[in-house]
This record gives sequence, C-alpha cells and structure tokens, in this order.
Amino acid sequence: MSKTSQSSSMDPTKMGIGRSIAVLTSGGDAQGMNAAVRATVRVGLYTGAKVFFVHEGYQGLVDGGDNIKPASWESVSMMLQLGGTVIGSARCMDFQAREGRLKAACNLVKLGITNLCVIGGDGSLTGANQFRTEWSGLLMDLVKAGKITKDEASKSSHLNIVGMVGSIDNDFCGTDMTIGTDSALHRIIEVVDAITTTAQSHQRTFILEVMGRHCGYLALVTALSCGADWVFIPEMPPDEGWEEHLCRRLADQRARGSRLNVIIVAEGAMSRAGKPITSDQIKKLVTDRLGFDTRATVLGHVQRGGTPSAFDRILGSRMGVEAVMALLEATPDTPACVVSLSGNQAIRLPLMECVQVTKDVTAAMSEGRFEDAIKLRGKSFENNWNTYKLLAHINPPEVKSNINVAIINIGAPCAGMNSAVRSAARMGIIQGHNMLAVYDGFDGLAHGNIEPLTWTDVSGWTGKGGSMLGTKRTLPGKMVEEISLNIAKHNIHAMVIIGGFEAYVGGLELVNAREKYEELCIPMVVIPATVSNNVPGSDFSIGADTALNTITSTCDRIKQSAAGTKRRVFIVETMGGYCGYLATMAGLAAGADAAYIFEDKFNIKDLELNVEHLLQKMKTTVKRGLILRNENSNANYTTDFIFNLYSEEGKGVFDCRKNVLGHMQQGGTPTPFDRNFGTKMGAKSVVWLTEKLKECYRHGRIFANTPDSACVLGMRKRALQFQPLVDLKAETDFEHRIPKTQWWLKIRPIMKILAKYNIKLDTSEHADMEHVIKKSHMVKSVEK
Repeated sequence: MSKTSQSSSMDPTKMGIGRSIAVLTSGGDAQGMNAAVRATVRVGLYTGAKVFFVHEGYQGLVDGGDNIKPASWESVSMMLQLGGTVIGSARCMDFQAREGRLKAACNLVKLGITNLCVIGGDGSLTGANQFRTEWSGLLMDLVKAGKITKDEASKSSHLNIVGMVGSIDNDFCGTDMTIGTDSALHRIIEVVDAITTTAQSHQRTFILEVMGRHCGYLALVTALSCGADWVFIPEMPPDEGWEEHLCRRLADQRARGSRLNVIIVAEGAMSRAGKPITSDQIKKLVTDRLGFDTRATVLGHVQRGGTPSAFDRILGSRMGVEAVMALLEATPDTPACVVSLSGNQAIRLPLMECVQVTKDVTAAMSEGRFEDAIKLRGKSFENNWNTYKLLAHINPPEVKSNINVAIINIGAPCAGMNSAVRSAARMGIIQGHNMLAVYDGFDGLAHGNIEPLTWTDVSGWTGKGGSMLGTKRTLPGKMVEEISLNIAKHNIHAMVIIGGFEAYVGGLELVNAREKYEELCIPMVVIPATVSNNVPGSDFSIGADTALNTITSTCDRIKQSAAGTKRRVFIVETMGGYCGYLATMAGLAAGADAAYIFEDKFNIKDLELNVEHLLQKMKTTVKRGLILRNENSNANYTTDFIFNLYSEEGKGVFDCRKNVLGHMQQGGTPTPFDRNFGTKMGAKSVVWLTEKLKECYRHGRIFANTPDSACVLGMRKRALQFQPLVDLKAETDFEHRIPKTQWWLKIRPIMKILAKYNIKLDTSEHADMEHVIKKSHMVKSVEK
C-alpha cells in the first residue's frame, strides 16, 4: 500500500472531524490494555473525532444501550497504572451468531460509528474481521427489517477495523511482543526469585507451570531469564527418552554443587506423541527416580494481574496512536490491519495474514513439524530458543581450545550486567575456552586482579542486580602499559567488555593503542550496559529497562499521593547523564505532563507554557501534575529553579513538591527484559569472538588489528549487530556522551499529545502496511 499523499499534508488535528471511533477490549484481559485504551481515546479526540467506549467487549456491542458511551479526555485519567481492562471484557457467545452481529451493527449505525478499534487476542480479531466482511450484508438486512433507514445505511456504508493484540501469551504471529506479555513475565520472575531463595535453603527441585495456552513464549523466556535446568514448550516437545535425560541433567547439576533445580513447564506442553506433560507427572518422575525433595507450583491467574510494566504501558500507548492513524487513513480497499511491534518500530500488518500464520503454527505442531513451528513463531522466538539450547543442553567439550577470554565490567553498575557475564562465561566454557574474570574494571586489568571463572561461579547470577565483578569508571588510557603487560602475563586472547559509555570510550582507547602495544591486538567486543541508554551503536542497553520500571513505579506512588492532596504538582529528577531516554520513556509510562531533556532544547517561554497548561489542568477533574527533568537537561534551569518557578507561578492554584530519585535507579533486581537481553548479548558476543579468533590465528598466534576485530554488539531496529568501534566515532557526541541520532526522540510528541498539548504530530513517517514473510517451504506473500 502506498502512502496517501494527503496524510503528510493534512493537519492531524483535523483528520478525525466528523468521524466516530469505538474502542473495545475482548477475550482474556492483559496488563497494558488500559494504556492502549487511553491512547486511543486521547489521540482520537486530538484528531477531532468522537470516541466511544464499548463496555464488556463484544457483549456490550451486541447489547448496546449504556454499554456504548462517549469517552472524554478525563475519563481515561489514572488508567495507565491499572492492570486488566477498565472498560471490561467478556467472552461473548452472542456475537458468534449472525443474529448477534446484526444487533451490534444496528447499535453502531445508530451512533454513526464506522471505525472500530479492537484490543484482544487472535479470536477477538478474527471475529472483528468477519464482522467487517459481512458489514454491507448486515446493513441490507437491517434496512429490510426496517431497523435502520436507507439514509443511515449509506452514511455508514463501510466499517474500518484496526486490531491491537492484547494477550499475555505472546501467541500472535507478526508481532514481537503482544500487550501484556512483558508484565506477565514480571509476575513470573517475581515468583521465581521468591521460590529460588526457599529452594536453595532446602536443596529442592522446583517445577513451575506458567500460562501461555498453546504458546511456549512465557515458559521459554522465563527459563532463559532464570537459568532453568529444563523447559517444556509445546512448539518443541522433548525427544523420546527425555525422562532419563532430564534426571541425568538434574543429577549432574547437583554433583556440580548446585543446591537447587528449576524446571519450567508451559501449560500446553506435550510429548512427541501428543500427550500432555504436566507438572505433577514431572514431580512424580523426579521424586521416584532421584529421590529429590520436589515441589510443583502452578502460577495461574497471578500472571494476568498486577500493574503493567513500563514496557507494556509504552507499547500500549504507541500502538494506540498508530491504531487511530491507521483507522483514519483507511479506505474501503484497505484490508483490516493490526498494529504491532517489530524491534522498536511500530508497523501495520494485514490482520488475516497474521491470523493465518498463527493458525499455521498450530497446524505445524499438530503435524509434528516442530522446526517449522518455531520458525513461524518469528525471529525473536527462534533466537530465544537457540540461545536456550546453547546454554542449557551441552556438556563442556573434553578437548580444550587453549583460548583465554577475559570478561570485564566498566562504568556504573546496572541491573542485568551479571546476566551478560554469566551467559558469556558459560558460552565460553561450552566452546572449550578458559574464562577469566577481571575484577574492578580497567584498574583491575592493570593491577592483575584476574581470576578464573567456572561454570558454578556464575550460577544464580541472572537475578542479581549490580555488578558481581565490581566496576569502575577509570579509563585505560593512562594504564595501557600495565594493561598490556597483564594481557601478556595471563595470556588473554580475547575480551568481553560490558558497560556504559566508558566501556565504549575505553574500548576505543585500547584500539588506538594497538599500534604501540601488540598485546592489544586481540578481538574485543563491547556490550552496552547502562541505565542511561547512551552507548552509540545500540537502540537499547542492558539495565535501562530496570531503571525505567523503577522510575515508573516511583512516579505511580507519587501520583497517588498527589491524588490524595488535590492540586499538587510533582517535579521528579531522573538520571541519564545528558541522555533523555529515561526521562522521556518514564514520562510516557507514568503519564507525565512534561519531560525536560537536553536533546530537546527548552527556554523560559516553554516553561511558562507548561505552567499555564497545569493551571488550566487544575480547572478540570484531574487535579495533579507530574513533571520529569533529566539531571543534565539544562545547566541553568535546574530542578530547584523549575521547582521555584512552578511554586511561584502556581501560587493559590497548586503547590509543588520535588523528588530527586538518585541511585535507586541503578539498583534493584533486573527485569525479565534485562535478564533475557543480557543473556542473549553475552552468548552472542562469545560466539562472535570464537569466529574472530579463527580468522585472526596466524603462525601459531592471535593477531587482530583490523577495525572489525573490535566491535560494539548492539540492538539496531530489528536485529543484533556487530559494529566496529572506530566506525561509530562519527555518530557520537563525545562531549555530552550521547549518540548524535536517537530513535526514541520520534516518540516524544506522543507524550505531549497524551498530556493534551496542542502540537503537530508528524504523520509523514507513517507505517505502511507490511506483510508477514512466511519462512521455509511456505508460500511467500506477494508484496503489493
């Protein structure tokens, strides 16, 4: 589909005039649905459209009456931090019959609603598509029956539908993450962390059953994030004779000194023969064969509950914006689409193509084509599975490679560093290398603070915050002499450098010193790990997600206290150096009125505008404000200055409080995202180093001095990529320690629109309709 030329020239605040949009949530609830509803309502109103809530899902659509109500700006306030769905959801039998769909069509026509936004799972979205295809037939029947006039029918001749996938199972093909998946992982990991402490006390084996229906995503990511001994997923049943294999693995882990075993079971887990594998069955097996003290826990609906994670709130908000745009840009020829996420890009996909691939997975599983099932689940699922297989299933080789790989942490500590160290260490051991831990950063490397790192040394590290190796901000430049001596002394052949901006700059300094010091001619890889998310070459860094959740949950509490004492504005200072990522994303996730950052320059006029905006807001029913400020956003407009300004200008209307969040943002247990991201990055970096070492091996020694032998491993748009440190110099603002271009600046306007600022949303960069690319022997869908 080509972009419509009008959309870029059209004023987005007038796009929706004369149009009506209805939003409904259907099927099982998922955390983050409220964020999507809130964004749909507010962006709909921003475009000039009328927006309606449909309460109780499709049931409300069929029953009509009070179930379909106009939505206002204030009606979605304070919804962001609530789990579930505020407008209700129901599994609806009536809508499955044509009779029910006739009633629903009649209700919509009477209200002049021709745009429907559906948030739900694959079943709900398939139902929506069927409703759309039958629409003209339904209207003819209604006219015949005298329920609506010909005039009403012609005004509502066409129904537009856009779907957002809200489901904790992450079972919808074509989207990396469905709304609710990340929050469900948060709930699961909280439980796993709690269980591991008790299991270690008693040397127990724990079996944990997680949800997901016929999809193993939750189980797989949980297993990766907690370093489980075994995972059962429906997409890839265990081989025949798995019982012996499982018992052998558990016994091996005990023999290695591990005090606990964790087994994760997806609720849809099956054997090759298609028989269910249950947690009770595994418990009986382990108890009978090994005599281990074994406990099984079925998590159940805990996973659907609780407050949505920062990721799900941002995802829901971004999808909501994209959904409204897709509805207003749709034509009668546009297929019903679903807005989804690929990497960090919002994309649109034809709904029925996604539903088809989702059905193909089920077919592949029932026909025993398990490799296909994993491929059809998409790239991210496949990567998770491959990483899990590499880290879990291999006994270290008998033959050693005689290669020594050092792992080092640089800069400020952040959650998820240990995850990366653990997977890098284990991946190295699996490949036959000797792994070395360098304690206390480049200082430790210069002073010979280097110890061997074994398989059991790193067990249990995924869930630990901070940095177990210790970290320092010192750069290597002044100690190159000592560093090269220690590299020679400990015979280090390759290096994994995990850290923030200092890790990048330090890596560059080592590369520059290669001319003088031959010892530094070894392959190196930098893994970005910092709460600030300011390392060039990567859209995300390990630790940023954990910090974002910390800030968001703190802001939730602050907003609650403000709700108690009406008319209060909170000013919250976040970390991030000169990088405004945390302030911006937390602003979106916590529903802030403004976020001041270094990259988006502001002056006294902007500050006055924000104060005026809050004075207006206090006249509505929402009598509280939240302002975020990045610590280095402006040297003169400090947090104190802004606090004083707001206090003075708001006198008599609102009072102010300020909070500096400080180092709590660097602490805490890592979120599932950071554990999983760290695990994948650590494993990938060592696999790459092994390949590089083979390339650089000449005349019995390692010699690496090409630019591509020292890289940053980063997440770019949709894939993990290795980029030479030297090539990234051009993209870096060294004075302010940030990359020159940052993807997240494009989503800043969304925060402003959701806070009711009258700004222009740039609609020129709109997502075109893409297609689901089917892999292996399936037919490729033809690009239009």
